[in-house]
Amino acid sequence: MPHPVDVHVGKRIRHRRWLVGMTQQQLAESVGIKFQQIQKYETGANRVSASRLWDIADALDVEVSFFFEGLDQEDGDKDNVDMIPADLLGDKEALDLIRSYYAIPENQRRRLFDLARVLSDVA
Repeated sequence: MPHPVDVHVGKRIRHRRWLVGMTQQQLAESVGIKFQQIQKYETGANRVSASRLWDIADALDVEVSFFFEGLDQEDGDKDNVDMIPADLLGDKEALDLIRSYYAIPENQRRRLFDLARVLSDVA
């Protein structure tokens, strides 16, 4: 059974890969491994070594710490954590929505965010 930290790191790899629009094959090629290994990292089946995580972070243009963000939230430390689906990062539709959101110019994105906040308060 995979360790929860390995599963979390794998989800964060998948999340970032989707956000930047990169395939598993492209990520694998950029770090010099086979795409099957990326699949195993993303599911938590295989643990990512520190040096490999460094290479993945470089390929995905994030700090290594990105992959560990949110670990404390899994213990329920945040008030809103129950409102967020457990596998949000595994939901292709949610990731497509996030990618589309960040493709919008910042001033329009702020207005869309305000609209979404108002609509969610009504619901």
